[in-house]
Amino acid sequence: MATETVAKPKTSARVHVQRFGTFLSGMIMPNIGAFIAWGIITALFIEKGWIPVPQLGGFGTNAEGVPNTGLVGPMITYLLPLLIAYTGGKMVYDVRGGVVGAIGTMGVIVGAGIPMFIGAMIMGPLGGWTMKKIDAIWDGKIRPGFEMLVNNFSAGIWGALLAMLGFYGISPLVQAFSTAAGNVVQFLVNNGLLPLTSIFIEPAKVLFLNNAINHGVLTPLGIQQSLDQGKSILFLLEANPGPGLGILLAYMFFGRGAAKASAPGAALIHFFGGIHEIYFPYVLMRPLLILAAIAGGMTGIATLAVTNSGLVAPAAPGSIIAVIAQTSRDSYLGVILSVLLAATVSFLVASLILRTTRHSDEADLGDATAKMEAMKGKKSSVSSVLTGAGAGGGVGVLTGPISNIVFACDAGMGSSAMGASVLRNKIKAAGFPDVKVTNASIANLRDTYDVVVTHQDLTERAKPATASAVHVSVDNFMNSPRYDEIVEMVQRSNAEGAEAPGEAGTSAGASASAAAGAAAGTGAATDASPETVAAPSDILVPESVVLTGSASTRDAAIDEAGQLLLARGAVDEDYIRAMHEREESVSTYMGSFLAIPHGTNAAKDHIRKSAVSVIRYPEGIDWNGKQVKFVVGVAGVNNEHLHILSSIAKVFTNKAQVAQLEAATSVDEVLELFGKVNA
Repeated sequence: MATETVAKPKTSARVHVQRFGTFLSGMIMPNIGAFIAWGIITALFIEKGWIPVPQLGGFGTNAEGVPNTGLVGPMITYLLPLLIAYTGGKMVYDVRGGVVGAIGTMGVIVGAGIPMFIGAMIMGPLGGWTMKKIDAIWDGKIRPGFEMLVNNFSAGIWGALLAMLGFYGISPLVQAFSTAAGNVVQFLVNNGLLPLTSIFIEPAKVLFLNNAINHGVLTPLGIQQSLDQGKSILFLLEANPGPGLGILLAYMFFGRGAAKASAPGAALIHFFGGIHEIYFPYVLMRPLLILAAIAGGMTGIATLAVTNSGLVAPAAPGSIIAVIAQTSRDSYLGVILSVLLAATVSFLVASLILRTTRHSDEADLGDATAKMEAMKGKKSSVSSVLTGAGAGGGVGVLTGPISNIVFACDAGMGSSAMGASVLRNKIKAAGFPDVKVTNASIANLRDTYDVVVTHQDLTERAKPATASAVHVSVDNFMNSPRYDEIVEMVQRSNAEGAEAPGEAGTSAGASASAAAGAAAGTGAATDASPETVAAPSDILVPESVVLTGSASTRDAAIDEAGQLLLARGAVDEDYIRAMHEREESVSTYMGSFLAIPHGTNAAKDHIRKSAVSVIRYPEGIDWNGKQVKFVVGVAGVNNEHLHILSSIAKVFTNKAQVAQLEAATSVDEVLELFGKVNA
């Protein structure tokens, strides 16, 4: 039977384009400093610059009547393309590939006679890749003492051949492409159609395809246009911070919950830091907001076109500071207007959408951020801002090393125990076994923890009792991306702390946990780790395991799990009703096809003894929009059930074991997979 964990993910066309864009970005971004240097020299010293200097700007003639070469032309014609080519070749085959790629690019540069950025992006990686393949031919076959001779001559000979190939073959093709692309851009400008490019650029940004567009097409064409005209509008087609700022401002005024609370911080990072990805989750929460981004982008481009404004070089990152620094001398008014008007239009459209559509921003910001990271293919460097101030998680003020983390849920015996087990294993694997990870009910929380982890619907309830802690919100207790952020916080705080993990921090965490338990009137055992709790031999018995459940809905599945507990004499009828109450307040869906319904904190009096039931639904049932194939009913007294929940958590974080559970044909197989939990 297929599972979500064994199915091989397909690589979409979007991912291929995204990877291509990332590769292009990898050639351009390390050399942005050189682009900025060229932009400054151009803005200052060309004939229309702030401080015209013929010898530096490359205009006029010297005393002998020879035209001044200057710095502007040689830098843009030779330095920048060669840097890009070297970087691209090095990405493929280290320094050797970079050198050969740069040699080959020289042929393209001389053959074309114009800045060859696209040619450099082709020849650099091509030189590195072909040199790598050639070296593989005689790898291990060179006689000792001749390695340097062979390596140097092979690189020199192949580099010379590539330079000739670039001169006669690649150069005409790239020049023709550049000319055609330039003609298309000019056609759009002449016919007032350039603003329509926002229809493609703004959605591409949100899908992380912007690097392919910006660094693959707009930057090379913009550099050529800037060389000819002293500025280019193309540098601001993608980098204008106005559209994103307008969306974030709209959330500040008309958003709700986590989105509204986190929008001010996101706006600062976006506008002044130039990290545009910070606003992508806000659009992903409300896909209709892409219309606001498009409207803002079109307005900004139209303003630039009407005022004939542009930048002299790329603005990277897309910060207002970088934009102003690269603005042409005659374009400050137009550029500033384009940013302001783009933000205004985007704000108005986004405000209308937010005001006229109903949506739960707070519930979905974490999902949208996770979706953004999934599309990006890696963890976002700024996602903690989105899951922090507003979502109740992320970055807080730590006064010392993290030694005490608590998972809190309504009852403190199901979801939180599972989440604590998963995170505890991650933190141990990271090399911090002495960091205490416990679980508790929200009612028993005290302000003695370093980090508090809760379901996103419970964060606001947990904050008043633990105001000094860092709060992290999750929506998936089994495999939330927030766990990796917590591990990073632990690593960072313990590295920066005065004491190494496992020394004073350990005792402090233990005493804090004990204090929390004592204050709650339950003793330290309330927060005991699953590994330290004695496991009675009858918590999970064969008759409480059902391989094929009969329920077809969430509520029926809760009843079925509860009836197994009732049949064991572990609970009374009121506890089953409390299981439904718990589900209505906060979902017990854990991720990995698993749900663990259990009663509310107030229903603990209806538990007679600890027990767990396990039901499998091979076809899956709809659990608040999530597919669930395993329902684990939980009832626990004095944390006796925590050991088995820890075992279950370990199983459901292991892809292979989830697949084995789905394929199990006997109850004994299921019990065996849970690691002899009753031992």
